[in-house]
Amino acid sequence: MSMVFALSRAVSVPDARKVDRARTPRTTFDRVAAASALVFALSTAQPAFADSGDKIRLPPIDTDPNRCERAFVGNTIGQANAVSDKVLDLRKCEYKSGADMSGKTLSGALMVNTNAKGANMRETVMSKVYAPDADFSGVDFTNAVIDRATFDGSDMIGTNFTNAVITGVSFEGANLKDATFEDALVGKEDVKRLCLNPTVQDETRMQLGCR
Repeated sequence: MSMVFALSRAVSVPDARKVDRARTPRTTFDRVAAASALVFALSTAQPAFADSGDKIRLPPIDTDPNRCERAFVGNTIGQANAVSDKVLDLRKCEYKSGADMSGKTLSGALMVNTNAKGANMRETVMSKVYAPDADFSGVDFTNAVIDRATFDGSDMIGTNFTNAVITGVSFEGANLKDATFEDALVGKEDVKRLCLNPTVQDETRMQLGCR
C-alpha cells in the first residue's frame, strides 16, 4: 500500500533583479518573462488551485524542427520552478516505445497530445507539466517527481508510478486502468481524486488506499 502524505515545501524563484542586465541580452529576459508567465498560468489554472472551468491560452506550437528532441535534454534553468529561457514545447511529439527520457527535468513542459507510449521516464522531474489528452500508457515513472501537473483525459493504462512522488496533480478523465502506485508518495487530496476515477480499480485502489 502506498504512503499518503501532504507535501509542503518552499521553492525559490530566481530573482531577475539580481542578474547583471549589462551582461545579459534583453531578449533573454523577455524569453524568461514569457516562459515564467505561461508556467504561472498553467499552475494557477489547475483544478487543485482554481476553477476547473478556467481556460488556458497556449502559445503557437514552437516551429523549431528539433523541438521534440529537447525531451532528451530537458530544462536546465530554474528546474524546481519550471523557469527557463524557453518553453519546453513537446506538444504532438511522437516518441518510440522505449524512448529514454530517464532522469531528465521536464518541468514546465507542454505535452498536449504528446505520444510517449511505453517511454522510460524513470526519475524524471515533471513540475507544472501540462499534458492533457496525451498517451502515457505503459510509461515507467518509477521514482519520478510529478508536482502540480495536469494529465486530464490522458491514456495512462498500465503506467508505472512505483515509488513516485505525486502531489497537486490532476488526472481528471484520465484512463488509469492497471496503473501501478506501489510505494508511491501521494498527496492526500490527490488520493481522494484518484479514488473517484472509475478506471482506478482492483489492485490499483488497494495501492492508493481507497476505501
